[in-house]
Amino acid sequence: MSSKPQKPNPDAEKTKYQPTAREQAALDKFAARRATDPPAPRIKVRNDGKMPELSPDHPDQPLAQALLMETLGTVSSDFVHGLLSQLANAGSQGRAIDEAGLNFMLSVIKGIKPKDQLEAMLGAQMAAMHMATMTFARRLAHVETIQQQDSAERALNKLARTFATQMEALKRYRTGGEQKVTVQHVSVNEGGQAIVGTVNQTAGRTAAEKPVTTTPALTGARQQAMSIIETPAQVMPLRTKKNDGG
Repeated sequence: MSSKPQKPNPDAEKTKYQPTAREQAALDKFAARRATDPPAPRIKVRNDGKMPELSPDHPDQPLAQALLMETLGTVSSDFVHGLLSQLANAGSQGRAIDEAGLNFMLSVIKGIKPKDQLEAMLGAQMAAMHMATMTFARRLAHVETIQQQDSAERALNKLARTFATQMEALKRYRTGGEQKVTVQHVSVNEGGQAIVGTVNQTAGRTAAEKPVTTTPALTGARQQAMSIIETPAQVMPLRTKKNDGG
């Protein structure tokens, strides 16, 4: 009896992939960051009823509520519910709430790390502005007429500038409206001076070009005045035609 040849098992020939040193370092860094800064609980959306329902995707609801409060920089449950409802409306198209869009906007706010409710609201606006910017970027890529191109381009530019303004507003709010300058190293040679403060210098004019003002020396009142030497005026003959023999 002849036995049928067995087909090679492709899974047996596969070996487990060994990450490179750089890949392993990236995995270790990701694990450490996730352990110290875990993501916010995802929000589950139920659209099967008359009104959509939002609930944290977490086995412990009180703990999930606390984690959401930490993500949004608040201790008010009313603020959490209100902001989540606003995010759901801003990130959805139509009546059904987009669960993926809602969780994306929530992750944007999480990345900003708001310290209070004002920063959380500004983060929500930035997330909504980003989504609107991407919407008009998609429209600009699929225009069919010049009018559509102009309309999408204007809207895209306005949204992009607004997002940049929001980022600057967040920076100013966090720094109290003051600009911080950090001096890492100052080197002063022997005989030199270090100036700490505001230095005003006229543009385009160096110290060597500045006029030097000197104070005239004052002679003493008892000192004899210098005599004035007068030179007699010389009369120059006027040349006429007669004198020239003309």
